[in-house]
Amino acid sequence: MSARWFAAADLGASSGRVILGRLEDGRFELTQTARFENGPVDGTDGCIHTDAPRLFADVRAGLDAAIEASGGALESVGVDTWGVDYGRLDASGELLELPFHYRDDRTQGVPEEVFAGLPAADLYAAAGLQVMNFNTIFQLVASAGDPRWDTVDSVLLTPDLMAYWLSGTGIAEMTIASTTGLLDVAARTWSRAACEHLQRRYGLPLDRVLPPLVEPGTVLGPTRDGLLARRLEVIAVGGHDTASAVAAVPATSTDFAFISSGTWSLVGLELERPVLTEASRAADFTNELGIDGTVRYLKNVMGLWVLSESIRTWQAAGVRASLLELLTAAAELPGLTCVLDMTDPRLLPPGDMPGRLLAMAAETRQELSADPVVVTRCILDSLAVAYRRTIAKACELAGRDARTVHIVGGGCQNTLLCQLTAEATGLPVVAGPAEGTALGNLLVQARARGALAGDRTALRQVAIASCDLVEYRPGVLPFSPADWDAAERRAYPA
Repeated sequence: MSARWFAAADLGASSGRVILGRLEDGRFELTQTARFENGPVDGTDGCIHTDAPRLFADVRAGLDAAIEASGGALESVGVDTWGVDYGRLDASGELLELPFHYRDDRTQGVPEEVFAGLPAADLYAAAGLQVMNFNTIFQLVASAGDPRWDTVDSVLLTPDLMAYWLSGTGIAEMTIASTTGLLDVAARTWSRAACEHLQRRYGLPLDRVLPPLVEPGTVLGPTRDGLLARRLEVIAVGGHDTASAVAAVPATSTDFAFISSGTWSLVGLELERPVLTEASRAADFTNELGIDGTVRYLKNVMGLWVLSESIRTWQAAGVRASLLELLTAAAELPGLTCVLDMTDPRLLPPGDMPGRLLAMAAETRQELSADPVVVTRCILDSLAVAYRRTIAKACELAGRDARTVHIVGGGCQNTLLCQLTAEATGLPVVAGPAEGTALGNLLVQARARGALAGDRTALRQVAIASCDLVEYRPGVLPFSPADWDAAERRAYPA
């Protein structure tokens, strides 16, 4: 069988890349054709934004490089990104402003305002979404007083905005739409109750500006004429990067937990139906949608952002702090001496991350040195505790057992964190693929183009054939279950 070529535009919260996928004999070979930085930019309005046009220019350059690298045989492209953020377009398709960045603080206090008129329990019963200040529903309410809403023709979430600029077709892909708080996740439709409430109370014309929903694998049409060196088909993949990452989990059964590990850690289970109980809402779990009608039942943990922002802070202060050196030195330290809550919202914004961690340690009556190596070990131990706690609670609430933990994304290359996760959960950890998000994106494209067939289990067989996996078993490090129990009580005191 001759090779087939597909390209994934994978935009993460801190960087973006274009990955060329060569499919032959049931396996993908991946080549990066572009990598570029992605971070918040300061706007003239005092808010934090995303420079979406610049990102799109980087994507175009990466796609032209992919066309050249494939010898002109590239067939299609799919875009995945982080969740919740959106752009507002007028009738001519122009952005009204650079999209707001989810780390902007303009939504502080907005959830409480929304819940005064739309009870949190009612919203959760439909949307099933973990309450985080930056959820799309709260971002929209924060902008409700803007008179330019009269000129808004459509609201497109970030991957759909990129797909629109590529193809001219405006849609809302299902997995990214499930991060908004505006979806009925059981029906996989826009929530009439939530949309009508926002229109009635805040004057937001959602009935007019929300685009039609489509499932992953929908063909949107060819790229605009003259945009690239040749025309490509644009495929709506799992637009939320976690949906694409979970599509590439190299599992052979359904009894697994996943950790999509990068800037964020998305920790949970893949289910057939959402969990919309009051207990699930109280535990602050989210029901995001996946490919093939699935639900990603998970919780957001701050992830390796806490470490990367700490490194940025140290380097800005003139302290030598390379990631590899920190991880190597941290592995030599005794573990679980200080563990902190990696879901604390204070860890969300940019800034002095080590200072915040020291303050959190003092609040919980734990000692934490300001030494970067000690802080690094604290972060990794704390992430492992958060993973343990989240997986156990997800299994309890969903009535499921997990026998394996799959870590996909860049964090799977952090050997200390992977081993700590195995120790904390008491479960084998399978690490890989590192480019899980791009691979899941490519798998959905290939099936949409007829190059692959079958359900997600068949796609995962291709994922297994396409990557090198590393397994970590518990019992290597000198910790007992009682040690992890005690650590969890310190990090999450009642």
